[in-house]
Amino acid sequence: MRAIRVASAALLGVTALVLTAPAAVAKGDNITPFGFSVVPSTVAPGGEVGLLLERNHGGCKGSATVTSGVFDTITIPAHKSQATVVVDRDARPGAVYQVTFTCDGVSGSTGLAISGGRPVGPTPVPLNPDRGVQAGEGGSFAGFDVKELGLGALLIAGSVGAAYHFSRRRTGDDGA
Repeated sequence: MRAIRVASAALLGVTALVLTAPAAVAKGDNITPFGFSVVPSTVAPGGEVGLLLERNHGGCKGSATVTSGVFDTITIPAHKSQATVVVDRDARPGAVYQVTFTCDGVSGSTGLAISGGRPVGPTPVPLNPDRGVQAGEGGSFAGFDVKELGLGALLIAGSVGAAYHFSRRRTGDDGA
């Protein structure tokens, strides 16, 4: 009986290893000693994105250069870990542009998707590396209208009513 448990645990461990290995190998081109990202990963033409560089583990000690076909080349100084850039207004909606981070002779890239329209309304709030992101605007009901809230409440009430009805219903086998 013990052999079955040991064999099952070994098989489960090997399966987990085999299923996760292809993901690590597939990203072989972008393995860098530093982390990087573009936030948000989808933006409208003329919108603003943050370029984030992880320097915590010492993988990028010098200045970093970030290039893409959708914005001007930017340099992140050695003492900073993020920058903000405006995407070109003539970026092609639906396209995915490569954004390449280069630091200490090592490069890695990620995609930046362009959404299907120009930004409308107020200018987006810029990312300020010294203050962080401005958050907390909007309410808990942002994006919902009265019809959606009413329909949701009606569905919940109906479900509770049906559950009560079926729990209290007597069958003909009770002898009553």
